[in-house]
Amino acid sequence: MYFNITTDKIKDISADLELIIVAEKNQEHDFIADPKLLKKAGFKGGQDELCLLIEKGRLYVGVETLTAECIRPAVATALRSLIGNKSYKSLKVATYLSDASTASLEAMVEGIVLGSYSFNRYKSDKQKISIKNVEISLESYNEYQLDAENAIKAVHQAEILANATNFTRDIVNTTPDDCYPAVMADIAIALAKDNEMDINILKTKEMRKEKMETLLAVARASRHRPRVIHLSHKPKNPKAVITVVGKGLTYDSGGLSLKPADYMVTMKSDKSGGSAVLGIMKAVSELNLNVEVHGFVGAVENMIGGDAYKPDDVLTAKNGKTIEVRNTDAEGRLVLADTLCYAQQEVKADYIFDFATLTGACVVGVGNYTSGVMGNADLPKDMIIEAAKNSGELATKLDFNRYLKKTLKSEIADICNISNTRYGGAITAGQFLSEFIDENHKEKWAHIDIAGPAFVEQAWGENPHGASGAGVRMMIKLLEKLAKA
Repeated sequence: MYFNITTDKIKDISADLELIIVAEKNQEHDFIADPKLLKKAGFKGGQDELCLLIEKGRLYVGVETLTAECIRPAVATALRSLIGNKSYKSLKVATYLSDASTASLEAMVEGIVLGSYSFNRYKSDKQKISIKNVEISLESYNEYQLDAENAIKAVHQAEILANATNFTRDIVNTTPDDCYPAVMADIAIALAKDNEMDINILKTKEMRKEKMETLLAVARASRHRPRVIHLSHKPKNPKAVITVVGKGLTYDSGGLSLKPADYMVTMKSDKSGGSAVLGIMKAVSELNLNVEVHGFVGAVENMIGGDAYKPDDVLTAKNGKTIEVRNTDAEGRLVLADTLCYAQQEVKADYIFDFATLTGACVVGVGNYTSGVMGNADLPKDMIIEAAKNSGELATKLDFNRYLKKTLKSEIADICNISNTRYGGAITAGQFLSEFIDENHKEKWAHIDIAGPAFVEQAWGENPHGASGAGVRMMIKLLEKLAKA
């Protein structure tokens, strides 16, 4: 999809279709060319409400306000409605601003790219968006005006961010037979080559040397050998050094603590954290942000078999702590334990953030659309919450407490991999991970449980059925802020 920024008036631009955004309170504004037809169609301008006037070549979409958080999902909904429609090859749209910043313009471009996404790899009839060219006029329907140079920069940044999100969606949506640890490593290798990043990949032999026995135990019963991926973006004089770590369970059967059949469906999405890290690294390198960023992915498949690790096993993590296994379906935290330890050994970071579809308890607690943010200190958690808000993602803090931490006590090892209570499971999982954060990073770490928003089986906001790419946009907003500090 090609974007062109122009100072031409919208009426002077030739395109197959015009997209018009209507705020509920501005339905009578004179820029609405078809008020009578809209009224006959019952269009009220509500959030994400659509009305396509075929004979006029205009697609109207409603928003509550002209803020980024309303424009992004509305525009995405509009573009999603055009997937499979071959009548429209080009689109024109004016600029809609809620203030003098480029935020609403960026959100509109993100909405166009994110809404155009379709995953049809396994479809015989591959429905795609036919729109190839998008003309954005700097003509604005309010008193705010954007400088052309700033607008071009904003559109370019929004394209990169949205494309990285779609890149992440593709990885998550790919089936486990087509995306296993070695494939994730191949994706990372290609990414490093295309974006001039350093890469190091650990295979089983190297992991044994690194004493990553908890990760290796999870991988034991799979025919697909694990990988630990380390991608690096290293500008010359970075403003900060950041580590991002992702859980890359390419499939999770639950192991010997086997999931019920219904719960195994969609478990291709258990690699969402690792996929998000790859998407983050793609975006940060293409934006060339002045922040040194290291991305680590623990890529593993959790299966059953004669060599599977078992409840009652005691495993030793890379940092020497022993873990009593009471449930093999609490495997993501075992993979992250070793990957976090390895990441801290390799990089002394100003902040470390991990992303994981870690617990169903987080979905129970905060719903399908919100990430849970945990950690030992307020600053890194607050950084994530602010970045999520600026990106259009939803996130909320889940505070640790000493009472829940006691539920992880083991009588035969240093810690148990599950708590002894069914309540507060997202928090106890986060507190388990905190045991593998060293003293240097204790106050610099945040854990983001993306189990809710990473994969939802219906469209919502700017997200389609399936993978959303959760975590990519929020982390890039955080890194952009650090780069400007």
